[in-house]
Amino acid sequence: MLINLSNHPVVDWEASQIKSAELSFGSIVDLSFPAIPPEADSDIILKLAETYLKKCLHLLNNNRDEVNAVHIMGEMTFSFAIVNKLIKENIICLASTTERNTSLVDDKKISKFKFVRFRKYSF
Repeated sequence: MLINLSNHPVVDWEASQIKSAELSFGSIVDLSFPAIPPEADSDIILKLAETYLKKCLHLLNNNRDEVNAVHIMGEMTFSFAIVNKLIKENIICLASTTERNTSLVDDKKISKFKFVRFRKYSF
């Protein structure tokens, strides 16, 4: 199972990203990324990361896929905290990489992102 912990639900993913995830992990489940208030301090972030760790563990413990991971894309301090907690639980954490293509249309910069691959968080 791949848990998609991001603000980009699977229904909005490119077909190539879905295919890559399904080939590697079987099922994909969305878990909405939490709204992180800009005034939140480190204690709030760590408590929120602990809450989301429990949510991820619950989902992962109740599935039958052989390989499991969490796709994490979002606010940096929360992402750092949850990735550290998940890695301590021996859970693979991934980011999606994209190729950014920009164009200028009527004096407006338009960016389109093309999925390239998943990259493992490691340290």
